[in-house]
Amino acid sequence: MREQLLIAAPELWVLLMACVVMTVDVFTSRERRGIIHLLVMLTLMFAAIITLRGDYHSGGTWAVTAFSETFIRDPMSDVLKLFSFAVMALVYTYAKHYLRHFGLYRGDFYTLTLFALLGVMFLISANSLITVYLGLELLSLSSYALVAFNRESKRGSESAMKYFVLGSMASGLLLYGMSMVYGATGSLELQTISETIRNGREGDVLLVFGLVFLVAGVAFKLGLAPFHMWVPDVYHGAPAAVTLFISTVPKLAAFAMAFRLLHSAMGPLHADWQQMLVLLALLSLAVGNFAAIMQTNIKRMLAYSTVSHMGFVLLGLLPASAEGFGAAMFYVIAYALMSAAAFGVLILLSADGVEAENLDDFKGLNHRNSWYAAIMAMVMFSMAGVPVFIGFFAKWLVIKAAIDAGLIVLAVAAVVFSVIGAFYYLRVIKLMYFDDPLNDKAIEAPVDFGAAISLNGILMLGLGLFSSSLIAICMASFSYL
Repeated sequence: MREQLLIAAPELWVLLMACVVMTVDVFTSRERRGIIHLLVMLTLMFAAIITLRGDYHSGGTWAVTAFSETFIRDPMSDVLKLFSFAVMALVYTYAKHYLRHFGLYRGDFYTLTLFALLGVMFLISANSLITVYLGLELLSLSSYALVAFNRESKRGSESAMKYFVLGSMASGLLLYGMSMVYGATGSLELQTISETIRNGREGDVLLVFGLVFLVAGVAFKLGLAPFHMWVPDVYHGAPAAVTLFISTVPKLAAFAMAFRLLHSAMGPLHADWQQMLVLLALLSLAVGNFAAIMQTNIKRMLAYSTVSHMGFVLLGLLPASAEGFGAAMFYVIAYALMSAAAFGVLILLSADGVEAENLDDFKGLNHRNSWYAAIMAMVMFSMAGVPVFIGFFAKWLVIKAAIDAGLIVLAVAAVVFSVIGAFYYLRVIKLMYFDDPLNDKAIEAPVDFGAAISLNGILMLGLGLFSSSLIAICMASFSYL
């Protein structure tokens, strides 16, 4: 039992600290809320240390299970968890500035995000349909509450209701698919399901129907078209600090869920789910890019951009190879960092109790603060896939994976849609550097915010120029396949 608890030590630590933060908040005055922020940052730091110090492997290719094989710890899970902690640190740093400015600096934000992080960690290490659903619901329920975090915002409450209804439907579809898979295979454990299918159940109609519902559930959580309806409304209606969270860390968990369900469990049905993912990828690339071009609201633009980026992630999943999964993992990590920086700048521009959510708010940013304009420009160039930035190498890897799998038409379509999508990213840069500002008020940020957003922006270029190490780590995570 001790060994099993050690395997899940990072999760147990985050659970403990979420309860501690919730308790401390009750006895902390509004003026001393900074101690809660310090606690959650220490939580992330020690969770990363615990994850790094876990010595359960030999030779770099390892996987250990716990709790009757419902929980797995492998290279992919550790890498994704470490980046989840890093991105969450950025989220908390940016969110603190927003929460203070808008009078929302309350402990329940930190409690809900820690429980959501715990759900992310469970999803990443899920080795059973039960664990997948447990992690998904923990993440989803926390996210619903976060979207309605600003109790005075009618738009936030409306978005939370839409998110809850659509999310509940998607969870129901996923659970229905799981029940079909269980009925066809007689097991909830992912590897056992895969072995049962491989031993002669490929043509089972009940199993194929279950796969369809599983893919629909995964598509909703990734925000893929045509299951993307919630994305623009939630991004727009939620407070910017919550949108920042939803657009980053949960995407790492959604990728892990897709890998666990589609490869670990339904790998023998690769030919079936590949066809479905090809259609979802094409729809996401088309809908995401064309819809983003028409937006004047930056949050909605980035929401439709997310749909497009998740379509690119599918390009890496399609081949079901170690190289493809490594490329998709590199892409989703790069996207989380890019999205964090984009919403960080958005929070920085918010002032006088009003969120900076329109494209016009970026006009003349270079005149107001050239450094923050440069950071946003690097983020936009990276999202557009301009060479030397991390976004270029992420897109190159997933497109190469699609080509290696013989999906030439899809790879060409991805390149074409990437060029189309560059328009709305370059439009933001044009507004920052060539338009006159709406006001001449200088933009200033706290020291920790300025340091975090600067590091985040520089990573767009640094991880592009020196991407080989991160790519190698992502590829090594799947070397056992």
